[in-house]
Amino acid sequence: MKTLETDRLMLRLWKETDVADLFEYASDPQVGPHAGWPVHENMETSRMIVDRFIEDQDVYAIVLKSHHKVIGSLGVHDRKPDQAPENLIQKEIGYVLNPHYWGQGLMTEAVKCVIKHGFEALALDLIWCGYYHFNTRSKRVVEKCGFQYQWTISKTLPLLDNQEVEQLYYNITKEGYFSNKARSKQNGK
Repeated sequence: MKTLETDRLMLRLWKETDVADLFEYASDPQVGPHAGWPVHENMETSRMIVDRFIEDQDVYAIVLKSHHKVIGSLGVHDRKPDQAPENLIQKEIGYVLNPHYWGQGLMTEAVKCVIKHGFEALALDLIWCGYYHFNTRSKRVVEKCGFQYQWTISKTLPLLDNQEVEQLYYNITKEGYFSNKARSKQNGK
């Protein structure tokens, strides 16, 4: 994964030294359960997750440049919620952000950066994003980034005592991305 940058953020591979920053937000009950995973009870859990991120290399560490601190993660996964368009190059993204940094547009900034990279550098055809029905913050990011609603499914979350949830799936196509980009350019944005 190539390191990406925005005005305020750097998206880079995870490092072993990021464990404490991950634990800071992963131990907050406002974070994991909204993304489908349990609260981290100890640093060892966070260490195992960072090790997996390092091994898999499909999750960015979101670093706030002004603080040189990891404040979230943004995964770019080889999952395809819809197997029908087999000939399309697709990825699914998922993200979490430290609650201390909510409400500042940082996740929207990070997601837009990954969308741009996905369509312009990786030649993706389709990017998916889903969230659970109760996660209104993720819903706002999805809306601000131009994703289009596709469907809702019922799902059981095994990591959260088999909680039943509704997961809403959205996507953005390469054509939609370049169309929006052209419109924005015409409007001087």
